[in-house]
Amino acid sequence: MSQQKKTTIKAVTGFRNMTPEAVFSNGSAVYTGLNGNAKIPAPPAPFDLPTLLAANQRLAAANAAALDGGAKAIAQRNQEKEFVVKVLNQLAGYVTANCEDDITIFLSSGFKAASFTKTTSPTASESIRWMKLGPGMGQMRVKLVAYPGADSYDLRWAPVPAGGVPTAWNSQPVSNTRSATIVSGLTPGTLYAFQVRAIVKSAYTDYGDSITQMAT
Repeated sequence: MSQQKKTTIKAVTGFRNMTPEAVFSNGSAVYTGLNGNAKIPAPPAPFDLPTLLAANQRLAAANAAALDGGAKAIAQRNQEKEFVVKVLNQLAGYVTANCEDDITIFLSSGFKAASFTKTTSPTASESIRWMKLGPGMGQMRVKLVAYPGADSYDLRWAPVPAGGVPTAWNSQPVSNTRSATIVSGLTPGTLYAFQVRAIVKSAYTDYGDSITQMAT
């Protein structure tokens, strides 16, 4: 039986270095993700969702007014951007603290994850020994646990949607467990679930427990 995993999630912030348009886009995504989100309690004032919505609407208006290049309008736009940045930074910390260390819940907030680190027992599950990023972008190395009498293995993976139930599975055959299998074509920043089943005398075993990992 695998041991419990400890997960550390860090949100992408750096909003102050983004353009006003990008800050507005992030604000909209976070508002949409958190509004009515049953898995994350509604953030309390003063950095709550009504505050984010109002600030983002002011930023949108200020962005439009600054298109003529007027110094006063640009200054107002920068002021509105700074306030939205402040709200987003506060909400990023709140979501991280209230997502139960679950990357699926975290991503449902509209924030992106800058890092997602798992500390596991030597065997991640009964069918997957470990997973590591790389060697290239969009790739994952997956080391399987040998199954008694197995002729080969079926490794499958799928992105984890907001609802948390993967459906769009891809798969590839694995002939042995002596070396790690490289899975390619993953989308960086996307959380994937991985499962393995063994093939014994032309019959499939059940898939093992899912192991999730974000691609980079």
